[in-house]
Amino acid sequence: MSSKQPANSLRQSLKARHMTMIALGGSIGTGLFLASGSAISSAGPGGAILAYAAIGLMVYFLMTSLGELATYMPDSGSFSTYGSRFVSPAFGFAVGWNFWYNWAVTIAAELSAATVIIKYWFPNSPSLLWSFLFLALMFALNALSAKGYGESEYWFAIIKVATVILFLVLGVTMIFGIFGGKPVGFSNFNLGGSPFHGGFFAFIGVFMAAGFSFQGTELIGVAAGESENPRQNVPRAIRQVFWRILLFYILAIVVIGFLIPYTNPNLLKTELNNIGVSPFTLVFEKAGLAFAASVMNAVILSSVLSAGNSGMYSSTRVLYAMAKDGLAPKMFGKLSSRGVPVNALIMTALVGMLAFLASLFGDGVVYNWLLNASGMCGFINWLGIAVCHYRFRRAFVAQGHSLDELPYRAKWFPFGPIFAFILCIVAIVGQNTGAFTGAKIDWYGLLVSYVSVPLFIAIWLGYKWTKGSKLIPLKECDLTTHERPTR
Repeated sequence: MSSKQPANSLRQSLKARHMTMIALGGSIGTGLFLASGSAISSAGPGGAILAYAAIGLMVYFLMTSLGELATYMPDSGSFSTYGSRFVSPAFGFAVGWNFWYNWAVTIAAELSAATVIIKYWFPNSPSLLWSFLFLALMFALNALSAKGYGESEYWFAIIKVATVILFLVLGVTMIFGIFGGKPVGFSNFNLGGSPFHGGFFAFIGVFMAAGFSFQGTELIGVAAGESENPRQNVPRAIRQVFWRILLFYILAIVVIGFLIPYTNPNLLKTELNNIGVSPFTLVFEKAGLAFAASVMNAVILSSVLSAGNSGMYSSTRVLYAMAKDGLAPKMFGKLSSRGVPVNALIMTALVGMLAFLASLFGDGVVYNWLLNASGMCGFINWLGIAVCHYRFRRAFVAQGHSLDELPYRAKWFPFGPIFAFILCIVAIVGQNTGAFTGAKIDWYGLLVSYVSVPLFIAIWLGYKWTKGSKLIPLKECDLTTHERPTR
């Protein structure tokens, strides 16, 4: 909208290109540039491809579910809004705070990662300084306007997409011997007589890792509330993003699998403080590009800053929406003259300052702690999308509406949300099966891996019991823009 829009509302200033890149950029990052190597090493190229394809299918159904919700009812509160309207206010309360916590902590985790990565060039520089500078950059980009965030995320995503395209083009030419010598054939891909390695449990482990890699696509639901034309832009972004992500991930794993044996020990060393052994770097170096490590380090730095930037934006908007709906303190519902939830932004940035602990406890340690604490929350968010869409569609029909009224209709209902729900449950339960299937229960491992689940349930039930919140009957679900129920 134009600048004449009143100051007490969010600005609908995100264009179609912003929406596409917000969802695309949110899913292409360290999961592809780093984790893909360990995935191939653990399950072989065949196992990695199968695991990423299964997660990709689940994400497809989740995004079509979110697309139906976001086009019919675009709202920056997204998950909290839909949960409160179509399930119960208690469910919306828990989902909203879970989402805010997930992405607010992601800011801190990504800032911690950035301080590790920057040491590649400046090994003796203080972590505190870099954490502060990167946090200040993200804060400034988000404080400008929604468009400021959209533009920055657009260019962050362009860097990542360009890197992947260059990698794919170079890798395919190397496979066929057009660049860098003779054709490689199937010797690496089919090493040991099969592209699969490690058995079922290796596949399950990669399946879990793939889930983390795809987290971020759901940010399109939050951005829909500030899109210029959500009924056109959201479906377009979802259609484009799914195929691009699946194409990028699957093709990238195919290229790595053909060019690098899964037995290469460097594939297991894909850590933030050892960028030189990213599978992308290995392929670039195999092509004779000596500067590959430095370039990939810069790309991965832009990836973690992009993730932190997206976390700042999305968690701020959800906190603002919850404040407007009485699910968070009213102070977080205040907007600046630019239409930015300034108090919610400040609160979210303060959580991001947890990254400063990286300078006190050693680079990388805090990153791993924060990542473990927030990682499970992403799967809970996905569960929320599946539940909300299932309830919305049933309420829509129960109240006498025709499906032709929907501006965008998710295919394969109810199979889609049910399938996604089941796979999310599998991913949550299987997050760390080794902690309780061994000879001795690993209580520390259980705590680190699953703490988000009882926390979510406690918040949900706590609100339910204190406010008397109940499941909303289908015929009473609010399908309009009116005030949502408080009980």
